[in-house]
Amino acid sequence: MSVRALVVDDSPTMRAMVAHSLSQDTEIEVVGTADGPHSAREMIKALNPDVITLDVEMPGMNGLDFLDKIMRLRPMPVVMLSTLTGRGADATIRALELGAFDCYEKPARAFGEGLGEDLARLVKAAARSRVRARHAPAAPRAPANYTPRADAMIAIGSSTGGVEALIELLSGFPANCPPTVIVQHMPESFVPTFAARLDRLSAPRVGVARAGTPLGSGQVLVAPGGSQHLEITGGTLRRCRLVADEKMSGHRPSVDRMFLSVARWAGASAVGAILTGMGADGALGLKSMKEAGAMTIGQDEDSCVVYGMPAAAKQIGAVTAQLPLSRIAARLLQECRA
Repeated sequence: MSVRALVVDDSPTMRAMVAHSLSQDTEIEVVGTADGPHSAREMIKALNPDVITLDVEMPGMNGLDFLDKIMRLRPMPVVMLSTLTGRGADATIRALELGAFDCYEKPARAFGEGLGEDLARLVKAAARSRVRARHAPAAPRAPANYTPRADAMIAIGSSTGGVEALIELLSGFPANCPPTVIVQHMPESFVPTFAARLDRLSAPRVGVARAGTPLGSGQVLVAPGGSQHLEITGGTLRRCRLVADEKMSGHRPSVDRMFLSVARWAGASAVGAILTGMGADGALGLKSMKEAGAMTIGQDEDSCVVYGMPAAAKQIGAVTAQLPLSRIAARLLQECRA
């Protein structure tokens, strides 16, 4: 059964390019193209597409405003497509926060070899994803009078759907949360903007991990991405270590690589969580953490955008407890309480 896609872009040339590119995949049917939000609204009602590709910049109502309306009124998989997704990290992070499945940088010229296939794969993955209705952010629910164990730490891995998930999860962390390290699959240029967004929306200090950064109470560190893996090192005084090495489990930074280092240096004093995402990165590392005595948590299928990474971890016995996203923060903190 083919995936029914609707292409929304104010540029006739780009609409034709995207539609042609997607049509090359026999598993995708482009059911229509729209030049803006108004015509797109009517076509969504009439054609009932499985996936929308949506431009960020359009006259009248921009793509982010339209995305917000879609996710509140008629949630469906949306792939954002724009030149802004390469240089406009703010727009990209906002789109993912609003519920876009992913963002794809459209080329300045015609789709080259491989680019069209990448977009087609993304559209097909979006069609298989679980879409949640857009809702107002929950009020912070961090515990009062919380004291973590001196040796406790938290490690979290996520991918597709992880921007929304991490914003929700960290809203439940107190200002003095256990030291926390995160690998979220995203381009390196987006990480500082994402970390700054998390910092504004949550009580702990959130920043980008740097080589030698010590892990301290009330601090959340996000892997910088790009050409380096994030690891931790050290015994009682743990620090971040950035390693320029080959990809692991198809990714750099790799969740597996981080989890393996946490298993080695933190052992039973750590707690690990694997959240929504495509693929299997993190499964083997989480199993290593569990075998070292750590408590391990997997996000459940119903609350995942893509039940890939948590499913892979559960399948190999790496998950101690599987929980909905809304309960993961409280459980992580409980396991680290003094």
